[in-house]
Amino acid sequence: MRFFVHFLTILILAYVAGMVLPWWSVALVAFLVTLLMPLSPGRSFFSAFMGVFVLWLVLAFYADVRNDHLLANRMSEMILKVRSAPLIGVISAVIGGLVAGFAASSAAFLRAAKKPA
Repeated sequence: MRFFVHFLTILILAYVAGMVLPWWSVALVAFLVTLLMPLSPGRSFFSAFMGVFVLWLVLAFYADVRNDHLLANRMSEMILKVRSAPLIGVISAVIGGLVAGFAASSAAFLRAAKKPA
């Protein structure tokens, strides 16, 4: 249950932070949420990764549908040399998930290091 609350909190706060802060605010959100809701480093990484991955994938899909796949197709042709709008959305979601996952696992390792022996 704590895993799902951690996942949902990161997803919601990352969305809110993304409205007013730069893209890397997902790392701050994942770090702070993991400091306040302790999980093991592996579980915190996976929870934060999935929270931001799902968020960015949904946001990319929504933006892609709104502009009739024009921007995503052009970006995928330019970067990947393949015309695939879903692939560029998945790649960007993986990058966001990795950023949040590493921030969350850093917070979990910091909590573990601060515990008295």
